[in-house]
Amino acid sequence: MKLIRQGLERGMFMTFGEKVRSLRKEKKMSQQELASMVGVSYRTIRSWEVEGRFPKQNVLYQKLADALQCDVSYLMSENEAFITEASEQFGNRGAKQAQQILEQAAAMFAGGSLTDEDKIAFMDEIQSLYLDSKRRAKKFTPKKYLKNQEEK
Repeated sequence: MKLIRQGLERGMFMTFGEKVRSLRKEKKMSQQELASMVGVSYRTIRSWEVEGRFPKQNVLYQKLADALQCDVSYLMSENEAFITEASEQFGNRGAKQAQQILEQAAAMFAGGSLTDEDKIAFMDEIQSLYLDSKRRAKKFTPKKYLKNQEEK
């Protein structure tokens, strides 16, 4: 908890990967040991910690929280929950689009004068609009493409 406390005291925001790595090191676990406990590959843990990727299923967040002995809400911010939901509903492409939307919105806020409440309201609305538009678009997608998308 020392690294986490230091990060919070400095006002730094930790990414999902930084949180996982910090907790894993605090527990003196290797990436391989954590992977075995969660039921994923070493490469998956590495991709979370180093490459900025996220678990594709909500159940993995719970397994990870159990292995690292922390609360799942600590690991999963609203943005990560949004990306995971997009991944579960619309596959990798949906998750990548969701992440891109969040990155573009964050860039838009850089140096801006919006209050934190306004930023949160804006992000919530963007996330809601994205998921609604994907659901509506799915209605008009030919069945042969839906079948291929479900297999991925």
